[in-house]
Amino acid sequence: MRKVSFRNNRDEKALSNINVTPLVDVMLVLLIIFMITAPMMKSGMKVNLPKAEAKEIKKINDIVVSITKDKYIYVNKTNVNINLLKDTLMNIFSNRKKKVIFLEADSSVPYGYVVHVLDVIKKAGIEKVGIVVKPKKRKR
Repeated sequence: MRKVSFRNNRDEKALSNINVTPLVDVMLVLLIIFMITAPMMKSGMKVNLPKAEAKEIKKINDIVVSITKDKYIYVNKTNVNINLLKDTLMNIFSNRKKKVIFLEADSSVPYGYVVHVLDVIKKAGIEKVGIVVKPKKRKR
């Protein structure tokens, strides 16, 4: 018996077209999710930062110590008493090699209090402290 084929020899090539519609759908959904969640990813508290002409640094970790105008201290949006700040930071950095913190303080906080907080941070064994400021607008 002879086999009957409904295809020509020319039709037996593999299809090389890729349907990208599901990929585009997934990418659009991810884009919308990231657009909604990105503003929520900012760490630190809302403080009125002082202005300074300084180069912008890239945050290499997510630990931000914030001092509000009422002298409340927050570590990544968690309120911490000044007396417990050293122990809190030592616990956070106990398993980390690089010990870097970003400090942001409201511009109305007295300089002496900021220095006191810096002293506590240094006593906790933090090697580097980055001071977060609001960039000044440059004159053209």
